[in-house]
Amino acid sequence: MKRLVFTILIAASAQWASAQGLKILENFMQVAHSGEAQFTQTVTAPPRDGKAVTPKVSSGSFAFERPGRFRFDYRKPFAQTIVADGTTLWLYDVDLNQVTERAQAQALGSTPAALLTSTPDLTALRRDFTLADAPDAEGLHWVLATPKSSDGQLASVRVGFDGEQLAALDILDHFGQRSLLRFANFALNPKLPASTFVFKPPQGADVLREQ
Repeated sequence: MKRLVFTILIAASAQWASAQGLKILENFMQVAHSGEAQFTQTVTAPPRDGKAVTPKVSSGSFAFERPGRFRFDYRKPFAQTIVADGTTLWLYDVDLNQVTERAQAQALGSTPAALLTSTPDLTALRRDFTLADAPDAEGLHWVLATPKSSDGQLASVRVGFDGEQLAALDILDHFGQRSLLRFANFALNPKLPASTFVFKPPQGADVLREQ
């Protein structure tokens, strides 16, 4: 009997521990009005002809400010900038000297960026995503977010927290490609200059405007 009670208590404790993600995400949505961090992104494509594909690793810096503004500056191995200014989503490829401009409302929708920047609380976030606690793993608390719309490429996103701190985004698309972003040196609610989320195409760059 003692062993049975002990087993039940352990199972209950494990279930409680794995159910912290949604509570942490809700708190993050409420208190994180802005943030900045360094990131490392590992993109793993599905196997080809039964053979594993070598993952691609990139790194840079990330910043966001609600509502709807964020910036990714990729520095390695290639320079690239992605800026959402609240109205327009800009993508600048430095090597090609090419800028892609899209209406932000149409470009984002049910994307990982929406999880961090678009909504103030879980109620609003649940309009676009089905949210569920995921088991703790790799020392992190996880939330599984599944888009309610099947129109986009995104299949699911796991959001990982180290305590109360945003630590990872694990993104899976419908083609089986996985993109894992890990954040370091995360700063909560820093005072970010307004220029952080302003982008002007460099002189001489080709600008492509997508509908």
